[in-house]
Amino acid sequence: MSAPLRLGVNIDHVATVRNARGSGYPDPVRAALLAAEAGADGITAHLREDRRHITDDDIARLAEGLTIPLNLEMAATEEMLAIALRHRPHAACIVPERREERTTEGGLDAAGQHNHLAPMVSALSAANIRVSLFIEPDPRQIEAAVRLKAPVVELHTGRYCELEGEAQTAELRRIADAAALAAKNGIEVHAGHGLTFDNVVPIAAIPQLRELNIGHFLIGEAIFDGLGPVVRRMRSLMEEAR
Repeated sequence: MSAPLRLGVNIDHVATVRNARGSGYPDPVRAALLAAEAGADGITAHLREDRRHITDDDIARLAEGLTIPLNLEMAATEEMLAIALRHRPHAACIVPERREERTTEGGLDAAGQHNHLAPMVSALSAANIRVSLFIEPDPRQIEAAVRLKAPVVELHTGRYCELEGEAQTAELRRIADAAALAAKNGIEVHAGHGLTFDNVVPIAAIPQLRELNIGHFLIGEAIFDGLGPVVRRMRSLMEEAR
């Protein structure tokens, strides 16, 4: 039997709706607590440079109010490093970030940015913050994560989610191979980006995966069915896949 698969719920886009009106609602912290009540194993929040959704106050309240782990998604900048060290989330996932992108468009180039990332990984690890690198399912990036001594990688599933047919099957195989390589090297493997009820099962079935981080789809479906039922359904699909 495969090991249990954790579900991390990303609540960024509750903040997107709130910020569209500049009001105090809907509150992403309330969403995080509801997701936890429905069975989420962790909460993910991306504090972007331009603060387009999650704000500094949100991170402070999440860090203080959650009883399940907080995973802070962050760009590899001195500003974000200082914020992570101040709030000490359970984990920090380093992601690429470009101001003009709508959402994270691909994995971090851990191989090409080794010298920039190394001191950040070291500083976060020294503060007992579990470091994750959001990367493409590429052996070169896995090898870079090993050199950087990152305990976790999160494999980018966005391309898999956009493809169909044989191309999607090939990408699924690439993700599975990358997960096996990372696990073989002692790295815990997570995955996320673009996952839905319709495409999550083949990803969840990859035995080396320990966590999926899912956000935009769950928040969108919650408009129709409520956040609790949507989180519970995703958990059910993940468990069936195992």
